[in-house]
Amino acid sequence: MIPRSCILLGNIYCNSYCTGQLILKRHLNFTHCKSSNLRKFQSELKSLVQTLCTVRTLASDKQNKESPTPEKAKEVNLDNIKEKSLEKPNLKPTESLQKLKDKILSKKDETKSETVKPPPKKRARVDLSAASVERNFITPVKAMSDFLLKPSDLESLPKTKRRSPYENEPPITVYWRKDVEAKALELWGSKENLAKEVLKRDIERKKYQQDIFTVKRRLRDFRRELGKPTNVEEADEGLMGRSGKVVITAIAINATNCLFKLFAWLYTGSHSMFSECIHSLADTINQIILAYGIHKSVQIADSYHPYGYANMKYVASLISGVGIFCVGTGLSFYHGISGLIASQPIEDFFWAYFILAGSLVSEGATCLVALNSVRKGAHNSNMSIREYITRGQDPSVNVVLLEDFAAVVGVLVAGTCMGISSWTHSPIPDALGSLLVGCILGSVASFIIYTNVAALVGRSIPQENLDKINAELETDVMIRAIHDVKGIDMGNFLVRYKAELDFDGRELTRMYLDKLELTALLEVHVA
Repeated sequence: MIPRSCILLGNIYCNSYCTGQLILKRHLNFTHCKSSNLRKFQSELKSLVQTLCTVRTLASDKQNKESPTPEKAKEVNLDNIKEKSLEKPNLKPTESLQKLKDKILSKKDETKSETVKPPPKKRARVDLSAASVERNFITPVKAMSDFLLKPSDLESLPKTKRRSPYENEPPITVYWRKDVEAKALELWGSKENLAKEVLKRDIERKKYQQDIFTVKRRLRDFRRELGKPTNVEEADEGLMGRSGKVVITAIAINATNCLFKLFAWLYTGSHSMFSECIHSLADTINQIILAYGIHKSVQIADSYHPYGYANMKYVASLISGVGIFCVGTGLSFYHGISGLIASQPIEDFFWAYFILAGSLVSEGATCLVALNSVRKGAHNSNMSIREYITRGQDPSVNVVLLEDFAAVVGVLVAGTCMGISSWTHSPIPDALGSLLVGCILGSVASFIIYTNVAALVGRSIPQENLDKINAELETDVMIRAIHDVKGIDMGNFLVRYKAELDFDGRELTRMYLDKLELTALLEVHVA
């Protein structure tokens, strides 16, 4: 019996647009065939079946396009290929396999030539990495401000309408930026000339704004002077004011003390005297910084600093505190520790005592001047002296007061330690005196830094002052309630107050109608 793998009967049915029906039946007797011929025939037959399927599909697609109701072509299924036995062959004479294959391939090429379309042309890609303003728009206002053009210059330029960036607004008119730039170069000649003119007009505009701002500030101050009298002495400003006089006095006295203490240290070599010399030098430098801060704090506000420069006093005081801590405390500790490690023989302290006594008198006088200024400021602000100092209402005077107080205590400590060293003939008490003076300077510097940092960060005004402002507002007939109240002390007796107010709409309307002549208003309305 012949195996199934060695028997092949091809029976292919194909419904085509051009040829109708094509029946191919081929019967071969593989009994005497070689295996190579068998495999060759199998591959050719398989290729022929696949080609017939392709031709049938293409012809069916073409028929469907031309006919509105085409008949559904029968599908070619390889399963239709049936194997039959070789006992009763029933074959019809047909063309040879090679001729049929060539015929089908020629029809396939004709169908492809009819259906193949030319490939579409590729669009050139836009280079997104290149910077360009060729397609940018510009508004008329920006064109006039940036390129110094007039409305008459823009009339000849092409324009278009664009959607407004603001809600419920009509479309806006815009120009192409390249056209505006070309027009500006035509008027001004070059970009350099345009830049010079823009800079010139910007300087003139800022000067004009500063003049307007100054006039408004003067008018506001004038209206304030005509209003209720205040307890705060607002005219007490600048270096000629109360704080400025205290600082200038302290600069003169501390500079003199620094020179005398320097000569005493060079003569005696005392560690405590060196600490006092450094202390006076640090006080002099810091008070010069305070004088600059006071001078800057009274500068008139401008468009860049609409609230003025009142905080410059706090900045100068903060720098002063850091200087005292770094220079005064650091050098005093260094010299005291070096005196303990490498002791030197004690010299005669006779002249040093006289210089310390004179320094005690001068520092004490400056301390009294500063204390008197603090007392007046606390009285005018309805505060106690302790609260006035801790809240840093006048940081410049506070720094002078604390520095002079530390200087008086330091002079007493230095004189005591020097006396003990003279009596015991030991340099250790003198070195310990330098360390104690450094501790005093460090404590004062830490307090100055803390109070000024708190003022610069933003500190609320006392609650009683906030309640007074709220009570004054609540008495107004137009205000029904006050919410979310904040009051910040800005220094220089200025307060920034913020609150959410609930206005009475009826009272506001009634006040508005009272200012109008209803008879004339009704007559105009009727007319």
